[in-house]
Amino acid sequence: MLSFTIMAIAFGVVFLAELPDKTALAGLMLGTRYKASYVFAGVAAAFAVHVALAIAAGSVLTLLPHRLVQAVVGVLFLAGAAMLLLKKDDGDDEEIKAPADQSFWKVSGAGFMLILVAEFGDLTQIMTANLAARYDNPVSVGIGAVLALWAVAGLGIVGGRTLMKYVPLRLITRIAACLMIALACFSLYEAIAP
Repeated sequence: MLSFTIMAIAFGVVFLAELPDKTALAGLMLGTRYKASYVFAGVAAAFAVHVALAIAAGSVLTLLPHRLVQAVVGVLFLAGAAMLLLKKDDGDDEEIKAPADQSFWKVSGAGFMLILVAEFGDLTQIMTANLAARYDNPVSVGIGAVLALWAVAGLGIVGGRTLMKYVPLRLITRIAACLMIALACFSLYEAIAP
């Protein structure tokens, strides 16, 4: 059964965690060189694969005892928050290899491969698995997570540089970390509550 609340939570957590990540920059760089719709098609497909893998991993976690899962999820949310707060700037001037022509398959393929490789095992993939385990509603979590990732990619492709002029990256990172800490506390409370 679909839950709009769970979709909204997944969207918010994943969106805020992914926004300060390299994906928006990668989308922006590819989007300035190639047709935006081609880039988005490849990036969106890669994110759909990532979310499917994360949901599968999170669904496996639901087979474990509830208190153990809540404890593990709480610790992982705390680790995710720590990663966001302690993350150093990666040097955003990495060179992105892009195809030499503008064909749909080459451009979307470049976007797909870039995201598939760069985001594998990323914080948002781990957070999506945590959310799937936490809420035991893989479809709602999956929809919320994939929509969040697509929104970040779209923002990056269309106008990430403009957004960052008005919203400080540090603020976005801190809000995401605070949300993860709140989810961690709630999960740990459920793990120890009678």
